[in-house]
Amino acid sequence: MQQYQDFKWLNESSIRFENDLMILHAPEHSDFFCNHGAASEDGSPESLSNAPFFYTEISGDFVMRVKVQHDFKDVYDSASIMVMKNDTIWAKLCFELTDFYSHAIVSVVTNGLSDDANGSNIEGNAVWLQVARVGRSFAFHYSQNGSEYFMTRFFSLPVDEVVKVGFVPQSPTGKGGDRIYSNYSLENRTVKNIRMGK
Repeated sequence: MQQYQDFKWLNESSIRFENDLMILHAPEHSDFFCNHGAASEDGSPESLSNAPFFYTEISGDFVMRVKVQHDFKDVYDSASIMVMKNDTIWAKLCFELTDFYSHAIVSVVTNGLSDDANGSNIEGNAVWLQVARVGRSFAFHYSQNGSEYFMTRFFSLPVDEVVKVGFVPQSPTGKGGDRIYSNYSLENRTVKNIRMGK
């Protein structure tokens, strides 16, 4: 589709379009997470950087939003968005099946090592996700109706003027599956209140 003509792949996967839907496939055992070791005994995800990232590059302040949905089969299955400088400096906002078996807004911020923060639980299989940038500050937001957004995370990253931003379908513990994205927009603009996202 025309609005994705400047997008590129990191860890390419399959993509298809059905009407206004973009459907990305999450391969089995795919994720972005930088743990202390290759595998963790404390229940946190193992270190992986093999999930597909379908991204574009943008300079300066911006707001990106998109509606995501999937069928929540396996723990940590997610339709996610991500902003990235490189493979050790990035952050993602996920609509995820958590290890508490909730459908939740989950954020991961990585600067060398990843943290992992479960946010609000969501009824249903669809939600809108948003990332806003002002300088080196970022905020993640979510919405259940596409118009009223709530902050789930405010953070900073040592990024350059140009960053990568886009979509990550993931399935860290499962057999993979389709992740559905729609209602995508990306605007070069500076929000007045980054916590409010507007």
